[in-house]
Amino acid sequence: MPGSVAADAAKPAPAPPPGGDNILERWFRISQRGSTPGREVRGGFATFFAMAYILVLNPIILSGGSAHPVLDKYGHHLSQGQVLTVTALVAAVMTVIMGVGGNLPLAIATGLGLNAVVAYQLAPKMSWPDAMGLVVLEGLLICVLVVTGLRQAIMDAIPEAIKKAIAVGIGMFICFIGLVDAGFVTRIPDAAGNTTPVQLGGSGTLTGWPVLVFCVGVLLTISLVARRMRGAILISIVVMTIVALVVNKVADIPDLAWGLNPPTVPHKAVSTPDFGLVGHFSLFGGFRDAGVVTCVLSVFTLVLSDFFDAMGTIMGISSEAGLLDDEGRVPHIGRVLFIDGAAAVAGGVASSSSNTAYVESAAGVGEGARTGLASVVTGALFALALFLSPLAGVVPSQAAAPALVAVGFLLMAQVRTIDWTAYDTAIPAFLTIAVMPFTYSITNGIGAGFLSYVVLKATLGKAREVHPLVWCVSVFFLAYFAIDPLQQAFGVK
Repeated sequence: MPGSVAADAAKPAPAPPPGGDNILERWFRISQRGSTPGREVRGGFATFFAMAYILVLNPIILSGGSAHPVLDKYGHHLSQGQVLTVTALVAAVMTVIMGVGGNLPLAIATGLGLNAVVAYQLAPKMSWPDAMGLVVLEGLLICVLVVTGLRQAIMDAIPEAIKKAIAVGIGMFICFIGLVDAGFVTRIPDAAGNTTPVQLGGSGTLTGWPVLVFCVGVLLTISLVARRMRGAILISIVVMTIVALVVNKVADIPDLAWGLNPPTVPHKAVSTPDFGLVGHFSLFGGFRDAGVVTCVLSVFTLVLSDFFDAMGTIMGISSEAGLLDDEGRVPHIGRVLFIDGAAAVAGGVASSSSNTAYVESAAGVGEGARTGLASVVTGALFALALFLSPLAGVVPSQAAAPALVAVGFLLMAQVRTIDWTAYDTAIPAFLTIAVMPFTYSITNGIGAGFLSYVVLKATLGKAREVHPLVWCVSVFFLAYFAIDPLQQAFGVK
């Protein structure tokens, strides 16, 4: 079947470009994609720094820390050290596999949102091994969808305007992530009289040295990008990390003000990884503990979120890297999608939660990365983080977040290619772009685009123009958005 893993494997490897006798060139086709080894290395570093926060954040989400621990049904609590180890381990292995097997500058790590589902929805109803078993099942189902060619068929069926909107929406989304991570934008705590959900800074104004470091970092990054300086994003991250270290030392700022990664020189550089969680999963234990309906709905939610989050990320990053063909398809997409599905399985097996392609890979693409060599570099850095975890937290969000803002601009530039005069495609494109950052979810944005597209086509008497797969996926999205009424209807608490 076209687009399947088997079909990909059967295709003969493209002939290397003239003079390509270097092993890196033969494997990654670096010059053919208009890149250089130096750009790929810089891109790999930029991506790692942009997403290294997951090494701190995932242990906090899955374990809850000591003050508010996350407990499973039986009162068991995960060790933060063990979660950090498996987070780095799976990210390292699967990112390298994506680089070597998929030849795309895509990094893989524990999916945000998916780990929250595991911690706050699955864990209270079953044991940790049972919850990880459901994650493994989710990954296996995604792999089946890839092998049958269905996942690529859905990607190919997406209207061109929505494909472009996905890339633009991701740009807005990661820019918003950068603003929030840096503390430039904060959520207003629920209180009487509040009429807006977010605000500038922590109290309606920009206060504190960390936010100033971010603002300076943004100005530095956009200045270097505008000058088209090589290594602009990576230079900015390194420079602002040094600035943050100095500011933190001189001003004696409380660690809490920096968020997850206060810029402090660690007491030791090397630590011993703890692999105690690897292999602790029960494939069908959750069905016994929580019931069949609960587990089926949970797996459905995980599959749909992972499926479209990864699809949007892969399309958006590939589009920004200029790697899509004339029909808007990603090269070797069968392999890429299968590796992404296998990453979900690996996350469940290692107890790090479902792993998927990371939108922060755009930082590496913005640095010039165009091949899987950048992913190999990023994966190698995650492998080092297994032993150098104290150093992984040195780069604060305020130093890395400016890269996300700059890359958001680069992705946003594609909005000019959407035909805004054709309302039947322009309105779904707009909703795709708007819903992603406003709901903090790529999946929600794609779902809004699909549903509005089929409704508008039907309303305008153009229902026959809608691909059957788009109709089918829209039904699943309707169920996804109505998951709470469905759970109530089936008596799931």
